[in-house]
Amino acid sequence: MMKFQVLGSGCAKCKTLAQHTEAAAQALGLDYELEKVTDMNAIIDAGVMSTPALAVNGDVKSTGKVLSVEEIKKLLSA
Repeated sequence: MMKFQVLGSGCAKCKTLAQHTEAAAQALGLDYELEKVTDMNAIIDAGVMSTPALAVNGDVKSTGKVLSVEEIKKLLSA
């Protein structure tokens, strides 16, 4: 099972990134869990200085932008 984390304050961009991540995971038929991390200390501890951010299995893959569904699919397929 893959674990996705969307790190951010819970703003509209964070919610959009979470929706895109779910859509990409479903399109690829992945077994996944999605966690929304809003605790600023946890976000800083993850090394994220710009939100929203996406982490896959604890590894930060993107910061400071809302990835499209296609971009996330490419990232997960790599």
